[in-house]
Amino acid sequence: MKLSIVVPCYNEVSTISSIIRKIQEALSHDIEIIVVDDASTDGTIEVLRKEIAPLVDKVIYHEVNRGKGAALRTGFIQATGDIVVVQDADLEYDPKELLLLMEPILENKADVVFGSRFMGGRPHRVVYFWHYIGNRFLTLLSNMFTNINLSDMETCYKMFRREIIQSIEIQEDRFGFEPEITAKIARSGCRIYEVGISYYGRTYQEGKKIGWKDGFRAIYAILKYNIWKR
Repeated sequence: MKLSIVVPCYNEVSTISSIIRKIQEALSHDIEIIVVDDASTDGTIEVLRKEIAPLVDKVIYHEVNRGKGAALRTGFIQATGDIVVVQDADLEYDPKELLLLMEPILENKADVVFGSRFMGGRPHRVVYFWHYIGNRFLTLLSNMFTNINLSDMETCYKMFRREIIQSIEIQEDRFGFEPEITAKIARSGCRIYEVGISYYGRTYQEGKKIGWKDGFRAIYAILKYNIWKR
């Protein structure tokens, strides 16, 4: 099966080349790499045009910054693989583990697979306590409404059969994508699996972008897509 890897990218000049190289080293064939730049201002666009564009299948440029959800929406539409996965442009997630996520789909056990940072014995960098608490709270709140027992709703690693993700209308432009897609996937009746993954979290000094405002938007999105938009 062909795997489409959608890489949303915003101001990742220091990591974008490394993550593309890691993807290609981890997955040598039957892949499609789609990079969506969300109007970077730090030199990322120049790196994409001069270095990355010849190495990947597609590079798409947003003219204005619209957010991660908007970048993913653009990338999902362009995907042609049998399976589609999200890969952040930083180095927090290891592309080698995409093979682990694929197993339940290849074995016809799952339609959607979440990579969980909170299950299994894989290594995790120790970073922010309140981010951990926030992630667990948002996952618990989401589970209460979706009635599924995820351990990591906010994970980047979400893998889908292509026909499923392309059938879902994504409305959120920023980090509200995570609870939105979780609510819609849960309501669809898809077979959902979780696979334990490692996590090498960044500090804000290293470029981490998500903040407390995104946490409040996630709460709003959980309520919106589980109650008001059912």
